[in-house]
Amino acid sequence: MKDHISHPAEEALDRYIKATNTHRFSEVEKRLHPNAVYYFSDRTCSSIEEIQTYFEHAWSVVKDEVYGAIDVNWLQRGEQVALCVYRFTYEGYVDGAFVKGHGRATNAFVKEEGRWLLIHEHLSSEPE
Repeated sequence: MKDHISHPAEEALDRYIKATNTHRFSEVEKRLHPNAVYYFSDRTCSSIEEIQTYFEHAWSVVKDEVYGAIDVNWLQRGEQVALCVYRFTYEGYVDGAFVKGHGRATNAFVKEEGRWLLIHEHLSSEPE
């Protein structure tokens, strides 16, 4: 049992990570705001279609990927907006070889029609 009451956005982050690990974009899309924008290290995706293409390509390259979030720090947990930073982790198989890595993430959530949705994600490598 948790020793504190979590904010609904914390639950939204957990549901988003679980959806990502299904490797089905239809599950991820349920967690996204229609105007979501993603900043990846090599590309900006500013439509659901672009985000879907990016996710599906990544899943085709890293087979059986498991994505995670550690050291989550909530910078803002308001009534309509929540913002967190964390270290992301991933592991899976590329061309049959096991790989793992990590980086930095920023996620922004908004509450719309009673639901917390991810409206922005920014992923980058960690400084050396």
